Amino acid sequence: MNSANLIGLFGALGPAVAAVGVAGMIGWVLTTWMRIRHGYPLDGSWGQAIYPKTDQESIERIKLLSQENAQLRAELGSIKDRLANVERIVTDGAHSLDREIEQLRARTN
Repeated sequence: MNSANLIGLFGALGPAVAAVGVAGMIGWVLTTWMRIRHGYPLDGSWGQAIYPKTDQESIERIKLLSQENAQLRAELGSIKDRLANVERIVTDGAHSLDREIEQLRARTN
């Protein structure tokens, strides 16, 4: 191969190589941004943790998430109970509902 052919080959491949490189950098920036936004830990080039900086920070985050999870589970249980009552009221006949209401009124008097 002579030098003119090599120059022509590099001239043809240059834009494609540059486009792949730019696409790779954009993908890396986008991935890092998404990891930061959603709270995932970031790693350095050798696998060391960059964020969160300390293990204590990640422990605190886990504690907060666990507390929030417990609160949401309790709220979900309450909502399920209320929904079961609403389903029972909707599916019961009007006669049995009237009878239960009258029984409750009789208990309070």
